[in-house]
Amino acid sequence: MRQTILFNAFAIVVASFAINPAKAQQRQAQMAEMIKNSTPEQRAKMQTTMMVTKLSLDSATQIKVYDANLKAAQKMDPVIKGPGRGLAKLREMKSIEEQKNKDFKAALSTEQYKKYETMKEEMKEKMKEKIEERKGTKN
Repeated sequence: MRQTILFNAFAIVVASFAINPAKAQQRQAQMAEMIKNSTPEQRAKMQTTMMVTKLSLDSATQIKVYDANLKAAQKMDPVIKGPGRGLAKLREMKSIEEQKNKDFKAALSTEQYKKYETMKEEMKEKMKEKIEERKGTKN
């Protein structure tokens, strides 16, 4: 139930960027707070559920993907909830993400991994667009 709430909240935040950039920034802060208050298990379940849907994972692969997501979420938890911002935190997050991608590459078929990479790139592009939109509204 909680994973559905988190997933729906994330979807609302993304959709709100297009509707109202000022409110989107506020919702983004709320989403960040919700992520901070979630457990690694909840984040891993949410990510796995999305991947099962998008990549059509079978049950054996789903278990491997959940394990990779959980391992990464557990490593990411102190980074997310810890103090500070900046480059050191980003480097740590990137390192964790790189290891998770290696785990995914081992667990997913070639076709599924390509879809996963495409999905990741699309999300990055959407975030870049939203950042540019916010920059445009501030000027």
